[in-house]
Amino acid sequence: MSDTSVSFVTLDELMAAAPRSDGPVLVDRDHALTRDDLDAAVASAAADLVDRGVGRGDRVAWQLPNCVDAVIWTRACWRIGAIAAPLHHLAGASEIEHHLAVLDPTAILGPPPPKSSDSCRSGGIAAISARRVAGEGGSPEDDLAVVLFTSGSTGSAKAVLHTHRALVYKSQLMCDVHTLGPTDAALVPSPIAHISGMLNAILVPGAAGMRVVLMEKWEPGRALDLIEEHQITFMIGPPTQFIGLMDHRAFTPERVASMRVISTGAMGVSPSFVERASDAFGAHVKRAYGSTEAPTVTTCHADDPPERSATSDGRAIGDAEVRIVDGEVWVRGPELFAGYADPAQTAEVMRDGWFRTGDLGVLDDGRWLRITGRVKDLIIRAGENIAPAEVEAVLELHPSVAQAVAVGYPDDTYGERVAAFVVLATTAEPAADAAGGSGVFDVAACREWFAEQGVARFKTPERVIVLDELPVLGIGKPDRARLRRLAADLSTG
Repeated sequence: MSDTSVSFVTLDELMAAAPRSDGPVLVDRDHALTRDDLDAAVASAAADLVDRGVGRGDRVAWQLPNCVDAVIWTRACWRIGAIAAPLHHLAGASEIEHHLAVLDPTAILGPPPPKSSDSCRSGGIAAISARRVAGEGGSPEDDLAVVLFTSGSTGSAKAVLHTHRALVYKSQLMCDVHTLGPTDAALVPSPIAHISGMLNAILVPGAAGMRVVLMEKWEPGRALDLIEEHQITFMIGPPTQFIGLMDHRAFTPERVASMRVISTGAMGVSPSFVERASDAFGAHVKRAYGSTEAPTVTTCHADDPPERSATSDGRAIGDAEVRIVDGEVWVRGPELFAGYADPAQTAEVMRDGWFRTGDLGVLDDGRWLRITGRVKDLIIRAGENIAPAEVEAVLELHPSVAQAVAVGYPDDTYGERVAAFVVLATTAEPAADAAGGSGVFDVAACREWFAEQGVARFKTPERVIVLDELPVLGIGKPDRARLRRLAADLSTG
């Protein structure tokens, strides 16, 4: 059974009925809007869109960093039944060209990004939105609400379509799972153009009536100030952000004492990180699993066994279902996307209502999901399949290693070998050269550590590269393609 029930048709109705709280509910670097301020701004923006000729089913695009305008424009689209299409503020001209070609928007708000050529237009969203509006019933809850573009290390980004029905359900469910209400406050550095930002900057706060504080870019020192000033209780982000907070010279437990729930994912989250963060923040720190197509389908509740928050990505929540097929994670549930703009891309990943995630995982005790890697990221050494997440978990158990990413690099004898990119813990001594030596964590130390942990020799990294920080994509996922290229270059250098 579901943890919650859907009682609103559209996102606009959901947020109009949210509990009211005192003081600002939407804050960025330059603004602090009360509920009345926000309602008035949304109404004004909605009227402006109508004046521009925007109506139900039309696409509206913009490119902004996290700011109050991004929230206002999104909610204004929902007010009139239009489809919000925020574009990542760091996307380059060629990426924007692709996005606009797919969207063919009715309106572009703010300074216009480069315009797409007519010959590039796919028409995918136009066909779907028309069907949603003019199809049988034409219920507003089945209208498209949002288009988000996936971030990835290879290929063109896919346009992910979500309906009001799916996002209303997800908004209410996450309020319930995290026990959020009008007295809570969220800090959101994740871009609204990503599902994490959309969910935690607009959807969940809008349903809970809580305060949301937006960060245009991640700055650990400023984040500490905002947590203390606004008494932040809830935050979602990759481990790198919380490590940055804990390692900042101005960090003290007293400054973050208001924190109640921390949910993390994107990069591999080690049990040692969860333990350290739990002690430092005095909060419930847990892992979660989801994607742009299927937002937050597993996580832990506060009353779940503490060890599960550290060693698993949680259990299926609400009406979501998870199963493992040939090692791949398949999910289905009310929160699933309506498809991609390109129907052919949708057909590739859907099977009888199940979404094939492309992630590898296991269900411990038949219930607790543990992600072990990506299908395409498997390292195949001499015919043996190696899950990067398994290697990374062993690496991050070492006291000298704060973060790790394992990738394959080409080898004439074995097909691939394992390379490890590591960021040392702040207490570690300077590392040796990547090829080996007498440093605090080098190939020899790595080999010894894996042997102590009882890990098969073929899974042990044969190259160790120490970095000051790992390269990441937009929401904190490691840029594995870049690291694979670097490992390959080093092997031929």
